[in-house]
Order: sequence, then structure tokens, then C-alpha cells
Amino acid sequence: MRKRHLSVLLAGLTTITTAAFATASAAESDRWQVPVAVKKLDNGLTVVVSQDHTSPTVGISVVYHVGMRLEPKNRTGFAHLFEHLMFQGTPVAPKGVFDKVISGGGGRNNGSTRPDFTNYIEVAPVSALDRLLWLEADRMKTLDFNPTTLKNQQDVVKEEIRVNVKNQPYGGFMWIDIGQHAFQKWENNHDGYGSFQDLENASLADVQSFHRDYYGPNNAVLGIAGDISPAEAFALADKYFGAVPGRPTPAAPDYNEGLNTAEKRINQTDALAQVPAIAAAWKMPARGSRDHAPMAVLGNVLAGDDASRLYQGLVKQRQIALNVEPLYGLVDPWTYNGPTLYTLFALYKPDTNADAVLGAIDEEVAKIARDGVDAATLKRVKTKMLADWYNGLESFIERANTIALMQTLWGDANVVNKIPGLIEGVTSADLQRVAKTYLTRANRTVIDRRPAAMAAAAPAAKADAAPSQTAAPSGKN
Repeated sequence: MRKRHLSVLLAGLTTITTAAFATASAAESDRWQVPVAVKKLDNGLTVVVSQDHTSPTVGISVVYHVGMRLEPKNRTGFAHLFEHLMFQGTPVAPKGVFDKVISGGGGRNNGSTRPDFTNYIEVAPVSALDRLLWLEADRMKTLDFNPTTLKNQQDVVKEEIRVNVKNQPYGGFMWIDIGQHAFQKWENNHDGYGSFQDLENASLADVQSFHRDYYGPNNAVLGIAGDISPAEAFALADKYFGAVPGRPTPAAPDYNEGLNTAEKRINQTDALAQVPAIAAAWKMPARGSRDHAPMAVLGNVLAGDDASRLYQGLVKQRQIALNVEPLYGLVDPWTYNGPTLYTLFALYKPDTNADAVLGAIDEEVAKIARDGVDAATLKRVKTKMLADWYNGLESFIERANTIALMQTLWGDANVVNKIPGLIEGVTSADLQRVAKTYLTRANRTVIDRRPAAMAAAAPAAKADAAPSQTAAPSGKN
């Protein structure tokens, strides 16, 4: 994907309980309140602004409410392909103009595709804001649709798959393959990178209809953070985006599905890997539900850093794993709007096995389900989560993206100021409840991925061992 590393944050709010918000609001006066102002233009574009005059710069994020879940069937990877196409020029701003204008003005830009959204981000001196908004509005209107550009970007995406997946040890199995087995519905379980066949079959008509259906202003949120007032930002948004007509957006399919009821175990081999690896994934609570924040905290208690239960237990004490890393699908604990996974990824030592790693994980989960988490540990984890949250909002590009994502997925940009309270409100009893409910064997999907050489050596070793067992008696004679 065109995006390198950007911590994207958050999602919707209508389902969070009143009690949770009462708790979250109790200590708001003691926290930094991110300025948030929201306005919807006549064409349906929602504009969210966070004013901050600490730097003469501005961050921009345009979030379209379309991602891998919403791409057409038999067009896997189409949302990702389209993310690339958005940088290939328009009838009035040909290919190269977008990047040249932004970099020439001292800025930088990027974009990414995720299950529930596609986002385009920029940061630049505030003097470049008019040009940036003009460019974003221009490619929202239409693109330079032509066969040459489509073929070129189809090849670019295929090469990206080769480099990032097919020719990489482990091949992203912990975030691509695991979902294909954990989820039942196509919208959730297909490979968002896309199959080569589906990418090659994408036509110009597909591209044009996708832009028409999903890239209208009524399916987008514009986030602006930095050295500008809400009134000024709203006026500029209306100036550049106001004339872009809203367009009908297809109804979203029903991609909801419940927790799994039977464990799934998959064995894979890897020609490029040097040591075996495991991915264990559990379906997460629904976004905004009573269990959402507790599960986010529990994920950090288990594997948030080197002081976590699993790092200390598996890496430092038992010494059966080389690492333990948590994943939340392709996003983070807060930025999803449909079924997602909490996944633990670990490289483990060749002299142990997947069952030993899973057994150690199960022991730590069982301890939490039975005894909860002590006050000191819970406080440490919450403090780190809060620090990470606030640190992620300091840069204007991150803040613009965060408030735009929250408006898109949660329906309320001001959730940026609610998340700290939701974290702080999690109790040890909450962690016990979610550990018992979600981190169960029945809700778990496991992939054991072993180096091909190791997998081949195991049958050979068994074959070698067999004659020695029958020969032993004769050797005693």
C-alpha cells in the first residue's frame, strides 16, 4: 500500500453506553481537550477542524468511507488499486502535479486502504492550504481515466504484492491469511491486497463506477488540523468542495457476524522463513460496545510492550518465543467498523512447538479470567495507553486523520476526547469478563507456519527413527 507507517486511529459512537460516557466525562476537565468543530456542507461533505496555532502548519486528511469490505465481489484488491489510481492525475492536474505541488510547497502526502476506509493525508505550511484543498477537490470530482494508467497501476499493485507478501518471510500470514480462516463472510475474509486475476480483470468501466459510487463528497470526511480557525477552514472547504455534486452511494452489505464457536487450526509451510511462527486470533467485541475498551486494555496487558504478561512469560521466563506482537486486523484497537481480530503473532524456537506456545498463552489468559489484574499493572498499562493516545495527536497530520476517522467510523469526531475516559474507566472485573468471553478456544483461529525445510525434515527424522526402533532387539543378541 502506498502508505508506509501512520498510526491511524478510531471509529463510531452510537452504541457506546450512557454509563460509559458518564464515566468518561467525569474527569474531562483534568485532561487536554482536543479542539473539535464540525460542519456538513450542502453536498454532504462533513468537515472537521481542530484549531492549533502552535505551528504555522496544517494537516489534512480526506477519508472516504470505502475499504476492502465494500469492494465489489470478484474484484479483490480493488479498493487498494483505486488508492493508487487517485495519485495518477485528473483532466486538469495531470499525473505528477499533485506530488509536485505538495512537495514544492514544503509538504508531504500519502494514502492507505483499510477494511472500512481509504484515507489521503497531507501536511504542509498553512500558506499551502488553498492549493492542497483545490487538489483534493479536483480528484474528488473525477480522475484521468485511461487504459495506460490503469494497466500501469495494476502492475504496480501486483509488484507490491510480490515484494510485501510473496517474497517476504511469513508473507503477512498474521494479517492476511488469518482473516480468511477466522471470518465466514466474503466481505471480511477475502484478501484485500487482491488476487492477480481479479486485478487484471478490472476494467476502465469498473474504475469509473467505483469513483462515481464511493468517492463523492457525501461519502467523505475532510479533516483539517493546525494553524487555522474553524470559520476559515469551513469557508475554504465550501469554496473548493462545495461545487462537487453529491452522488448516490451503494448500500453497504451485511458484513456482521458473531463469535466463532469452534477452534480452527491451520498448518502452513514457508520457503523463506528461518524459524517457525504462530498467529492466534480471536474475534473482537463490536466497535463502541461495552466490551470494546476493556478488550483494548486487555490486549495491552497481554502483549502491549516488553513488560506485558506474554512477553515476560513466553520470551523472558519460559524462553520458548522470540517475540510476541499484538495486531488488531489492519488497524488499531479503535479504528474499525465491522468484525475484526485481536491477533497474537510470535516467532517461536525450533525446539518447541505451537501447542506449547498456545498453552502458555492460555495459562496467562486463564489467570486474568480467574484473578483479574492487579492495580499496579492496570495503572501502568492505562498510563502507557493514554500517553500513546495523546502523543499520536500531537502532529497535525495525525490529528487531522484521527478526527476524520472518528467522524467517519464513529459518527462523532469528539470521540477523540472520550477515548481517554473509556480507557481510564476499565476495571479488573472488566478484564476478567472480556477474557472469559472473547479469548476462548472456541473463538480462536490459529495458523502454525513452519519453515519448509523444518517441515520436510520432520517426516525424514521419523522415518530414520523407525528402523532403529525395530533393530534394537537384534542388537542385544
